Amino acid sequence: MSTAAQPETVPALRLAHISKIFGGVKALNDVSFELGRGEVHCLAGENGCGKSTLIKIITGVYTPEPGAEMDYFGQRLTSVTPNQARALGIAVIWQDLALFSEMTVAENIAFDTLAGGRPRLVNYQKIHTMARAALARLGVTLDLDARLNTLPISQRQIVAIARALVSEARIIFMDEPTASLTQAETDRLLDVVRTLSAAGVAVVFVSHRLAEVLEIASRVTVLRDGKLVGVYDTEGMTQSRLTELMTGKTFDKVVSAQDRSADPPVLEVSHLSRAGDYHDINLVIRAGEVVGLTGLIGAGRTELGHTLFGMTRPDSGTIKLNGQPLALRSNRDAIAAGIGYVSEDRLALGLIQPQSIADNMVMAVLARISGSDGLISTRMKTDTVNHGISSLAIKLGQPADAVSTLSGGNQQRVVLAKWLATQPRLLILDSPTVGVDVGARDGIYKIVRRLAGQGLAILMISDEVSEVYFNTDRILRMAGGRIVAEIDPRRISLEQLEEAVYA
Repeated sequence: MSTAAQPETVPALRLAHISKIFGGVKALNDVSFELGRGEVHCLAGENGCGKSTLIKIITGVYTPEPGAEMDYFGQRLTSVTPNQARALGIAVIWQDLALFSEMTVAENIAFDTLAGGRPRLVNYQKIHTMARAALARLGVTLDLDARLNTLPISQRQIVAIARALVSEARIIFMDEPTASLTQAETDRLLDVVRTLSAAGVAVVFVSHRLAEVLEIASRVTVLRDGKLVGVYDTEGMTQSRLTELMTGKTFDKVVSAQDRSADPPVLEVSHLSRAGDYHDINLVIRAGEVVGLTGLIGAGRTELGHTLFGMTRPDSGTIKLNGQPLALRSNRDAIAAGIGYVSEDRLALGLIQPQSIADNMVMAVLARISGSDGLISTRMKTDTVNHGISSLAIKLGQPADAVSTLSGGNQQRVVLAKWLATQPRLLILDSPTVGVDVGARDGIYKIVRRLAGQGLAILMISDEVSEVYFNTDRILRMAGGRIVAEIDPRRISLEQLEEAVYA
């Protein structure tokens, strides 16, 4: 299937009248999409708007309804199979990356090209040559013999991109590529995307982080409820305007900080240290207060959160909760003391994806809802689940449905409901809106404020400076394992705070 003779003015992709119906529901309704060669283009919209369905039609996973027009590098196709899409040079890097954790960097990069042929001896020299050449195109150097499970997520992203290049991809779709990355790692990935674009590879970027969308893309296609809202140049576009286009609503971002200095302390940390993670940490969080903790990669934010939840032990220092000293030997001790922890890795640590919504919500309170015989009380479980669903406005089909059927925002609400069922006095939120779309983020922030209004002490850990700036009462900035500044959001601009954090 050759496309070499096509002139450069012909777009890489042109789709028109794309519709898709599932069980009578229109997931896509007469959508158009066009992608230029070497263009970085954003596909934007809330969860459930049809982004993934459109990508799966483009890559041959789904067949569109009759009447669709699909041009791949100028070649008209009524439909396309996954093998045809790969032959055309179309690759998708999904959020889970679909890599092999026990294989080496080189083996992962070369896998698609070497797999599927007749059985033969493995030519490791060829594998290394292919992998090295692909990484060189990205301007990146990695240890080719390192096993993938030893690499951070940011380097695994690079491996996935390099694998697409070995397969001669001309279009790469990236689904939430920065969802689990720090700001520094995100900046590096965006540089890689620019390198791809300069080499003529078109990139379709799907992300809930609107600032990076506006930074990296030249145009953005917005979908809402399965329909095309429009295609817009990113030059002159603002995050607030893009949010309005995606949701059909207006969100006012204002500093919500309040003075909580007169309220009683819930958490008191004095001279807490752990070698290699953090040093001489002193902080207080009061009842009803939301304290933000931010800083660059390696600052020690998450490591401190792990200690406060009993997952690691400090070398020295003290922790008090409601005036009582704590010696946490495990997270079970932390839960019993009244501490909840929403992990930054919702998929791996926050939820058990195949299990039901209901089972996930009661996971942390099984002892409390069980009788003396050890059997779970159906009534108490139902009451706990119904209360969580109603109080956090979780949108779902049935509580018995697998939690994996929910959107990112609703999954995060299930995680919150799980920990609120423990009736905590302190709630630690580590990157609470990772992988959550803009509309759902606003809902989560409102829940956080409501919980604080009920007297809950909250520590919000985030490397998104704007998140802590608009949604906390005080901000603690960490660098090199130390708290180096305490900031009142009412007395500093967002730009000044970002400059201080990223300096």
